[in-house]
Amino acid sequence: MTELTDLTAVQLVDGYRKGEFSPLDATLAVLRRAEESQGAVNAFVRIAAEEAIAQATASTERWRRGEPQGLVDGVPVSVKDLILMRGGPTLRGSKTVRAEGKWNEDAPSVARLREHGAVFVGRTTTPEFGWKGVTDGPQSGITRNPYDTSRTSGGSSGGSAAAVAVGAGPLSLGTDGGGSVRIPAAFCGIFALKPTYGRVPLYPASPFGTLAHVGPMTRDAADAALMMEVITGPDARDWSQLGPVAGSFRTGIEGGVRGLRVAYSPSFGGQVAVRPAVAAAVRRAVESLAARGAYVEETDPDFSDPVEAFHTLWFSGAARVVQHLSPAQRELLDPGLREICGRGARYSALDYLAAVDTRMDLGRRMGRFHSTYDLLVTPTLPITAFEAGIEVPKGSGHRRWTGWTPFTYPFNLTQQPAATVPCGVDEDGLPIGVQIVAARHADTVVLRAAHALYEAGAGGIAPPTVG
Repeated sequence: MTELTDLTAVQLVDGYRKGEFSPLDATLAVLRRAEESQGAVNAFVRIAAEEAIAQATASTERWRRGEPQGLVDGVPVSVKDLILMRGGPTLRGSKTVRAEGKWNEDAPSVARLREHGAVFVGRTTTPEFGWKGVTDGPQSGITRNPYDTSRTSGGSSGGSAAAVAVGAGPLSLGTDGGGSVRIPAAFCGIFALKPTYGRVPLYPASPFGTLAHVGPMTRDAADAALMMEVITGPDARDWSQLGPVAGSFRTGIEGGVRGLRVAYSPSFGGQVAVRPAVAAAVRRAVESLAARGAYVEETDPDFSDPVEAFHTLWFSGAARVVQHLSPAQRELLDPGLREICGRGARYSALDYLAAVDTRMDLGRRMGRFHSTYDLLVTPTLPITAFEAGIEVPKGSGHRRWTGWTPFTYPFNLTQQPAATVPCGVDEDGLPIGVQIVAARHADTVVLRAAHALYEAGAGGIAPPTVG
């Protein structure tokens, strides 16, 4: 018998509609799974059992009357602890954030989920202010990989990825400024989408500026499409949000990949050293797209590594985050964060604008690239999950997390939609992800290709045993 915690959001809603089980049944099962896995994985800052049960009870009554409130009524959802949510503090992974206060405002994506009847089961862990690609820090400790708890979950949305992977709710809200939904999703064997910038309204504005996106972290592409129907609703607090969505994300994913022009770049033209197991799994996923009718060509986008421009923008944003802190408060910060903030504070306005120029040129190059190709497919990461509690793999020679994430942050610079789909495991049983990228505004094309991989079985890997 399938456990309720193993069902997708789409399957849960279908079960509610048919009366096979209730939102309260599903929520109680999810809360048990969250509690059982918390000690080993540490996916949550706070599990909101009492609030979730009350919300699920109300949802159960709505379904009993045949009057569901919205598209995800009764579906358990978790929210990364960088995203505002009324009723409790958003600590942002930092000891410098005071928990006192009213905390009475929802971020746009949370507000839309609440309007659609979602059940909020808890707040998920993040490194301090979401600054790096792994999830550990002074406020919430280390979040571990459900497939091997000696390994990292990735980050910065590591708690969300781990929560979905262990069955502690099929949907989670994450943020992505340089790969932060895609990195942990790839390490933890789930799906994640970084939408086109502005497609999901964001408030308050991120100090990392237009690098920062909010996106769904889910069991599969169909769940992400459902979630996108909800969280893309307009919100007047975000002046940079895009206009109304044309069409439906859910119906759009059914189109398949036949006739799509796919560029397959296994290593960005030899710029990235990719582990053989990762390369082989990604190639199999690409072959699956070709078998379903996509026109695949092995080719590379026309750019060199934009990491220095990304660092200028990212480190400047980090410096802005902590600008108001006293010297004593700065001593409480993650040492790595404190280091990059010092570097960010030394950049000049001209340095920043030069990085913007690099970003604009990269966007131009990718715009021209997508006039020829509908999709770009790459590994999500060149490696699988490494030891927990460290920023870079031992012996890698990398100084910062960007050294091992060269496939993710370029598409924050360009604001393009990018998703990761699990496509296999390595010799240690650790998940591998394939990244699918499209032109700006072509989010549905990304979801279509991802859904095709799931239909072909490429997205299916065995669940973790933790929890």
